[in-house]
Amino acid sequence: MRASLIAIAASLALSACSFAAAPSSESETPAPAAVTLTASGEATVLQAMPFEENMEWAASVTQVDFLENQGESGGVKLFGLAGGDPAMNGLYTQIAFYQSGGDGWLVFRIGDFLNYRVLSDAPGRVDLEIQESTMNAETSEIGSQTRHLIVTWTRGPDGAAPDAIEVTPANAS
Repeated sequence: MRASLIAIAASLALSACSFAAAPSSESETPAPAAVTLTASGEATVLQAMPFEENMEWAASVTQVDFLENQGESGGVKLFGLAGGDPAMNGLYTQIAFYQSGGDGWLVFRIGDFLNYRVLSDAPGRVDLEIQESTMNAETSEIGSQTRHLIVTWTRGPDGAAPDAIEVTPANAS
């Protein structure tokens, strides 16, 4: 009986509430329908891969940004590896240039930040906004700051990966 009274009281309380629907916009994409999966075959048991240093590094990748505006010399990406001290930055940020199937990627480290964001990219250039930790030498207090960087490079003959890159501090306007 007590449970019935609680259920009736809850129903009355809910019916007294008025719910307003969120304004709809015709440009909104409806959410995909929920899908329930049912097994239809035998499961395959997989074992962990044997230790390999390259796989350890690959598992540390937390962010990848392919630079789409590199013209004929595509195959340029920024990526971040988690692995530093998370209290003081910890996202090792690299830029990589694809060389060939046999040579793989040529990688340059840009820095160790909390986070980075690609603002724009053009052939031979990417503009970045970075968040980074700072340490007050007098008080040992950790703070943070936002900075901007311009990363530039010159491709080698026939679009080969660059020999070096330049990282220049920048001001945002």
